[in-house]
Amino acid sequence: MEAAHRTSLAKGEVGIREKKPIPTLKEFVERRFKPWAKATFENTCRNNWFWFRAGIGRLTRYETLANTKLDEITNEKVAGFAVYEQTRFQNRGRGEDEEKCGLAVSSINSTIRVLRRMLNLAAEWGVIESAPKLALLPGENHRERVVSPEEEGKYLAVASPLLADVATILADTGMRPDECYRLCWEDLTWANGRNGSVLVRHGKTAAARRVLPMTPRVRAVLEMRWKARRGLAVACSNPQRPHRPFEP
Repeated sequence: MEAAHRTSLAKGEVGIREKKPIPTLKEFVERRFKPWAKATFENTCRNNWFWFRAGIGRLTRYETLANTKLDEITNEKVAGFAVYEQTRFQNRGRGEDEEKCGLAVSSINSTIRVLRRMLNLAAEWGVIESAPKLALLPGENHRERVVSPEEEGKYLAVASPLLADVATILADTGMRPDECYRLCWEDLTWANGRNGSVLVRHGKTAAARRVLPMTPRVRAVLEMRWKARRGLAVACSNPQRPHRPFEP
């Protein structure tokens, strides 16, 4: 009687409930995280979806981590994943006689960032009480390459007209390539400022939406393409089939 009463108190009377079972990383990925990433980014920012998909693939291939419950993931287990990826032979497009090596530190850290996002979402959705603080590996190489005006001139001199136009816009506006490819005629305003402006509607994050001023070079490139395509379309009248400056 006393034992039954204590059990009853533990389960309800004093507000203590049975603890929900915690899924493994692989179960959570398949049931919730991967569908969320696909639904959120596949049609809005494909590069983000590809990033999540690559990280998910690496995490689930490492069985030790994939079969670990979310609330048992620690820096120690992440370190084991890092060692596995650094020592695992990978071809990565090389020939049979070329050296095969593991992932670079930057690629492993990219995957750890995906894991961080996953655990933060799990905490936000109530699957786990809190997300652990996962450390990144030291020694990541940060690429900082600045193209000089001389190099830019040499490239534009030999590039095809389409590549030269795109490169000019990227260099003068600072847009990401994906933002440039998404440009639509209705995003251009010829009257704003001194040379006109470009509205970036979609980007890597919500903060990427912005208005950029055109330089004389950018205006010249876009005006040339506008005049060349004017007989086909001058605006995105059909949202399902928008006409873009850099369509073939």
